[in-house]
Formats: sequence, structure tokens, C-alpha cells
Amino acid sequence: MSRRSRTLLVLALVLAALLLIGPRLVDTYTDWLWFGEVGFRNVFTTVLLTRVITFLVIALLVGGTVFGALTVAYRSRPVFVPTAGPNDPIARYRTTVMSRLRVFGIGIPVVIGLLSGLVAQGNWVTVQMFLHGGSFGVQDPQFNLDVGFYAFDLPFYRSILNWLFVAVVIAFFAALVTHYIFGGLRLSGREGALTKSARIQLAVLAGTFVVLKAVAYWFDRYALLSSSRKEPTFTGPGFTDINAVLPAKLILLAIAVICAGAFFAAIFLRDLRIPALATALLVLSSILVGAVWPLVVEQFSVRPNAADKERAYIERNIEATRDAYGITDEKVTYEDYSGDGTASPRDVPADQTTIANTRLLDPNVLSRTFTQQQQLKNFYGFPSTLDVDRYEIDGELQDYIVAARELEPASLSGNQTDWINRHTVYTHGNGFVAAPANRVNAAVQEGSAGDSNSNSGYPIYTVSDLASQAAGDQVIPVEQPRIYYGEVIASSNPDYAIVGGSEGSEGREYDTDTSRYTYTGSGGVSIGNWFNRLAFAAKYTERNILFSGAIGDDSKIIFNRDPRERVQKVAPWLTADGNSYPAVVGGKIVWIVDAYTTLDQYPYAQRSSLEGLVQDSIDANTGRLLPRDEVSYIRNSVKATVDAYDGSVNLYQVDDNDPVLAAWMGAFPGAVQPESAISDELRQHFRYPEDLFKVQREMLAKYHVNDPGEFFTNNAFWSVPSDPTIEGGTNLNQPPYYVLIGDPDTGQPSFRLTSAMVGFNRELLSAYISVKSDPDGYGEFTVLQLPTATQTQGPQQAQNSMISDTRVASDRTLLQQSNRIQYGNLLTLPIANGGILYVEPLYTERNTTNTSTFPQLSRVLVSYREPGAGGGVRVGYSPTLAGALEQVFGAETGNVATAPGGDAATPQAEEEVGSPNLGNTGSAPTQGQGTPAPSTPSTSAPAPADRGAAVTNLDAALEAVRTAQQSGDFAQLGTAFDNLQRAIDQYNSTGG
Repeated sequence: MSRRSRTLLVLALVLAALLLIGPRLVDTYTDWLWFGEVGFRNVFTTVLLTRVITFLVIALLVGGTVFGALTVAYRSRPVFVPTAGPNDPIARYRTTVMSRLRVFGIGIPVVIGLLSGLVAQGNWVTVQMFLHGGSFGVQDPQFNLDVGFYAFDLPFYRSILNWLFVAVVIAFFAALVTHYIFGGLRLSGREGALTKSARIQLAVLAGTFVVLKAVAYWFDRYALLSSSRKEPTFTGPGFTDINAVLPAKLILLAIAVICAGAFFAAIFLRDLRIPALATALLVLSSILVGAVWPLVVEQFSVRPNAADKERAYIERNIEATRDAYGITDEKVTYEDYSGDGTASPRDVPADQTTIANTRLLDPNVLSRTFTQQQQLKNFYGFPSTLDVDRYEIDGELQDYIVAARELEPASLSGNQTDWINRHTVYTHGNGFVAAPANRVNAAVQEGSAGDSNSNSGYPIYTVSDLASQAAGDQVIPVEQPRIYYGEVIASSNPDYAIVGGSEGSEGREYDTDTSRYTYTGSGGVSIGNWFNRLAFAAKYTERNILFSGAIGDDSKIIFNRDPRERVQKVAPWLTADGNSYPAVVGGKIVWIVDAYTTLDQYPYAQRSSLEGLVQDSIDANTGRLLPRDEVSYIRNSVKATVDAYDGSVNLYQVDDNDPVLAAWMGAFPGAVQPESAISDELRQHFRYPEDLFKVQREMLAKYHVNDPGEFFTNNAFWSVPSDPTIEGGTNLNQPPYYVLIGDPDTGQPSFRLTSAMVGFNRELLSAYISVKSDPDGYGEFTVLQLPTATQTQGPQQAQNSMISDTRVASDRTLLQQSNRIQYGNLLTLPIANGGILYVEPLYTERNTTNTSTFPQLSRVLVSYREPGAGGGVRVGYSPTLAGALEQVFGAETGNVATAPGGDAATPQAEEEVGSPNLGNTGSAPTQGQGTPAPSTPSTSAPAPADRGAAVTNLDAALEAVRTAQQSGDFAQLGTAFDNLQRAIDQYNSTGG
């Protein structure tokens, strides 16, 4: 090549290297700045240093081994190498290598070492876990080793062993090729030829490989404790693994040692048949002893007697899984629950609290309602799924539907999308919005359902923003309502904002229609100097960052604005929950993020994919981020907060018995604050995380079973019910729900995460799982177990009973003519010392192409099964929960369901499910479990408060008469006529 060509080639290579490495260097530098902003630079430097050291060690190990093999092979080459003539291809290769000896002799090992190091540096987690891991205090039942060995040590040993394999194998082939090129190995002739030096070097490398294989067989014994042979029945070794595979590993280890000796013998013996026979022996024994023998044992010994053979190993799996997933008897209390109410709810203090706090607002439905009524500006928005939290107002604990009014960059339009406006003017959201979960502003009246012009069926908002702050009427006081960090803000790409400016410059950021604002928080990275501006201009490929006059000496760039992403970035060893939620703590809006420590190799524990376990109907509809890890151990050991104004991240330890977190706290000292740093107010807003609960309920569905025989047959298992509220049906799981229910001991409201469970591949209710989120007793599970012969309906059956009720079906037909119907969360509530109450809100919105329509609460459905083996199902259906409950439990319920605005049944009055003064039951039971008859008014029921309700009762009574006539039951017919007369009298009393 000419000098000019060489220069151009060098320049091209430099440019290519800059294009490949430049973005990585820019990201590294901007990350270093960002970690300094949030105060976690020690995490950045520790991870980076671990990666670099791991890279260098493995690169030197693999590259050095290959270099040594090449050097030895080259230096021991024959002095004279016979050729096969002028056209001998090996001679040409040899000439090429000799002319570029450094390129091949040094370049090949360097390239292989660099590639190996790049792959290995990703294992920094394994290295840190090994360096700082400790003891679990729990021993495995097979080898009596502490679980810490399997969690922290074994992965590191196997990783080192794997890289030794890589180094030896590559070195062997490198030496083989070198000897072939330089004549140490010749394939010509009948038997070929191998020089002494080539024989010795190749024998040493092959023998070393077999020795490493023997060591691998030793470690394979321990890896058996996470065997997947018996999946999906259970994870861990079964009878075959312990009694066939485990001995086979020891036999293969001994054979490998013998074979290694045979290879090393080739150093002294020229007969290569010995190592050849050793290789054949190793391969044959691997097949016969390692594969065929376990298969024979499995087929002819285990399968015919599987229940007995696997009994001991299922017991081990049950114990280990309960421990690994935090569902031991210390944390889970099992209680028998009849499914039949044995008391009136008004006589049970816990029921009074439960019914008074029944949630009517569904956070998964009302996002568009919040947006339409509280958006204020087109560039503000709310997440597609709202959140549930609780606040104590005037001494009363109340659950609220909560959301932050965030900036929504995707909604900017017109000139708002100009770079200056998008990134320097529209920078933040404004305010915290909450609505009591158990009431709406007014009951929707007959004929007005779905009418967005009627002011009824909507949340009662409690807003804390700039306007309410100025007016001094904040119910939930917020000192700084501006929101620079949030889920919606981060939905745009790129999600950065540039705030601040030159000293003395006027505010640029939109605050209100009459004011501008300049950010004063500690968040953001300074871009006042040209070097940082250049770095971020390269990061976002945006030249305006370099040349915009809006950027001054005091300007900062805010990025990585998603709370979940910020937590995951400062603590990459944690797995963040798929949902973060806002809370007001100390007058500030903070995002609370749950984070988990996980392991994928806990001995004997069931291994599962988080993505499959935590997905439900809500996640499928909203596209919520799901953890994708495969785990066999999980703990919610860390609670994290992200300040919505300055983006500061705080990690708090909430489980001081987690050995995995202890290891990470040793690796990153100071990153996680002790539990004592958590304020009482912050602790009041901690919720039990949904993703963890979903994993645990899936495990409880199987691992509540104690008897290995029952476990093997699956007949005592439970299932998570599919979500019955999805139109058209779905196989996706019903999500768990946060509810305020009465504590059975104190009667006080307790904030819990709950889920119904049905029988295995059945629809009848089998269990009810709830876990406390209160500071007192946080994380304590209560599992109500129903009898195996229960006839209590599950969620799907309750939904069918409610929507097949005559009143519901007819009204639904009318509503659908001009409205879209959406069922809200179907809550399962244990009441009446054994009974189950289902409550479901029904939302409507105008069936139109107009995007301004949004859901409003139009009806409330309730379902309750009468006590007794032949008890029917009562269905309540009304615009208000009070009305629906009085149809099921009697009219006295309506007398207590009042709010500050007046009677719940009165138009334009606020509805609050408040008083527990429930009357006696009086509705007529259904005639069958699957075909409920309409509920009729109680004999003690007063006249309905409006004519519409009276008409509804009258229609129900007429339908009951028709049903009784068809059944031929004269006693039932007489009761139906009596109820019809009372309904007529009630109708007349309204002036009808």
C-alpha cells in the first residue's frame, strides 16, 4: 500500500473506533456526572472498577494462556520441515505467518483476550456477591452446607471454571494449528507424524481439560440441588437425581481422573492409543453412567411408585420454597372460614368498618376521568393506571385514589413542540390529586348514565397544587407541588429538561398563565461549562444544547426522570417493582418504589419467571413494566423514595434478616440507609408491593399444602381466578386489590392487599389471601381457607350471577344503546363471620367518537350468598352502594349511608359509604346457584327515596312472581305476591 493509502486506512480505523467507542465514553462520562448528582457515585465507581478488574483478569487469563500455547508451539517447531512440493498450501500459510509473526503471535491472543474480558465483565454481580456474601444460617438437607455457599460461592467457582475451560480449549486448538503449520503435526503418510514437543504440549493441554472436567463433576453435585428434572411438579433433585445422578457424578469424576492420567502418560509414552482409549472411555461412560442409568432408574423404579419415591424430596421442596419466598408459618396465618355468614354485619365491628370503607373508585378505570376533570392544560396528564394510598384526615384513616398531575410531553402540540418550548419552557407538572375511594360527588339518576354533561358519578377531588396553595385550602398540605420527576414525564424520548439560566435572568419555565419559574432544586447536572454542554449535545445528538441562548452559566439538565429507572440505576443489584406511586410526606411529593433482592439458585426452592407470575389483566392493558428475572428467592428488603421536585433518591432497609441485602450493603457501604432513618409519616405510606404479592399468592396456591402426597396429586391446589370484569373473557389473572377492611380484633380499618383464590381448575372460592400494609404487623399474611366442599361462589361465578340478574340485564341493555359499559374492580370482602360479599362498580361513558367522554360511576352491583347448604345468592343493583346493600341486607342500610352532603339516594348529594348500621336480611333467595332470581324488597323496607328506585323494586317483584309461577312452588308464589303488594304500596307512596 502507498503511504497515502496507509494514512487513509489509519484515519478510517480511528474514525470507526470513535464511532464505536465514542458513544460509550460519552455515556460513561454523563453517567458519572449523574451519579454525582444523586449522591451514589460510589456505586458507579465500584461497579466500574469491578468490571475493569474482571475484564483484565479474564483477558490476561485467556489471552495469556493462548499466547503461551502459541509461543511454546512456535519455539518447539522442527528445524527442518519437509514440503509436498512447490504447491504445498501449508508452506504458503507458513510463509504468511512468518512474514507477520507479531500480528499472529500477539494479535490473536490480544483479540481473544479482549473478547473474553468483554464477556466476563458482565459478571461483576457474581464477583461482588462472592466477595461480600455471608451465611444464611440455613443448611441444605443433602450436603449440610449453608445456603450462602450456593448463593454466593458456587456461582463464582463455576464461572472461574468455565473461563479455565475456555482458555484451555482455545489454547489447545491454537497449539494444534501452530504445530500443523510449522510441521510439528503432519497428516501425510499412512499414520501421520507428531513431534515429541507437539505430543507433550497437546497431551498436557488435553490432560488439563480432563482434570477441569473432573472438577466440574464435583461442582455438578451441588448444582443438582437446583435441578429442573422434576419441573413443573417441583424444583430440586428428586429420587433419580440423588440415587442415580449423584453417584454417577462421582463415578464420572473418578473416570475423568484416570483419563487425565492417561493423557499425562502420553508425555512419556509415544503410543497415542492410550489417550485415545481414555477419550473413548470418558465419552462412553458419560453416556452410559451419566444419561442411560438415570433414565433406567426413572422409568422402571421411580415412575411406577412416584408418590412414595418423591415424598422426601417434595417435603424438602415445600420447606425451601416457603423459606425462599417468605411464606413460612411465621408470616402466614391459616384460618378456617366457612363461606356462610353466621352473624348480621351490623353486629360485627369489623364488618361495619369494611362496609363503610368499600372502595367504589377503580384506579384502573378512572385515569381518563382524572385527565378530563383535573388536567387543566393540554400538556398535563395522569398515568394510565392510578394508585391507591391512604391518608389520615381529621383523625380518620381513609383510602384515596391518588395521582400526580405530571407534564405529559406527548400531549404538546403546535409550537409547544419547538425545542426551546419542549425542553426549557414546559419542564414540570403541577400538583397532587386525590379522591376518597369510597364515594362520588352524586348518584347517577335514571336516564343520565354516561352523560358527561351531568355532574354525577364522579370523584370528589382533593387537590394540592399552586392554586390551592395560594388559596390556603389544601386538605393534604404540599409545600412544593411542582413535579420534575415522574412516570408520565419520562414517557417521552428523550426526556430531558434544561432549567435555570444566567444569574439575574428572568424565569423561563411555565408555572401558571401569569407567572414563570426558575428551578431552584438540587436536581440536575450542570451544563454551564462548554465541555458538559458538548457531552450532552453528543449524548442526545442535539446541536441546540451547544448554541441555545437559553442556557446560561447556572443552567442544569434534568434527565433519567422515571422514579423506577432512577432507583434501578443507583441500585443495579435490585429488581424494582413494576409500579411506583406518589405520596405526600413531610409536605413533599415523593415517589415510593419497592425493590427486591433475588436469587436464581436457592437449593430445592421452586424456580419461576417473574414476568409470568406478576402479569395480570391490568398489566396487559396498560403495558406496565414487568420484572423479567427468573428467581427462586425474593425479598422486598428495600423501600426507595424519589423526590418529585429535586429527584433525590433514598434507599431504606426494611428487612435486616436478608443475607442477600447484607452482601450488597457490604459491597456498597452507605448506599442503603438503616431502617431507623425511615420517618413515621413515610412508613404510614408504605404498601405491600403488588408484584411480590402476585408471586407469593402463586406460591401459596401450591405450597399451602403440607402433605407431600396431596402435593403430588394436585387435588388440594388453588388457582388465581381470571379477571371476570374483562368484556369477552380473558385468561389473564385477576389483579390483587388494596382495600381498607376492618381488623377482626380491633374493628379499626386495616390497609391490606387482597386476592381471592379458587379451586384448582375450578371456579368456586377456595381461599382469601390478605396481607397487611399497616406499620403494625406489616407483611403478615392471613389466609382464610374455605371447606373443600364449599359452594361459595368465586369471582367469575359472582360476576355471572350479578350480570344475569333480570334487573341488571334489562338495565344493561338500555345503557348499551348509547353508552360504553366498563366493569370496575370486583372486590371480595369477608363479612358476617364467615360470609363473602362481592362489590363491583359499573362505569359508563357516552358511546361516541368524541374523545372528551370519560367514565362515570353509574351503578353498583353487590352479591352475597345466603347461609346454609342450599342458600341462594342475593344480588343488589343500584346507582348507589347504599341502595344495592339495602336490597341485600335490608332497608336500614340506606339510613346510615349518608355523607356531609346529604342522603346518598338524593340527586346531587355526595355519596359516602359510611355507617355500619345494617339491617336484617330480607331479600328473596335465588332458586339455584347459577340462575339467581331477582331480589325483592324486605318486609321492613321503607318507601324508596325516589320514584326510579320504586320502579326498579316493582319490576323485580313482578319478575319474582313470574319465576315462582314457573317453579310451581306455591309457598314461594305466596311470598312473591306479598312482596309485590309491598312494592306497589311503596310505589304509590312516591306519588306514582
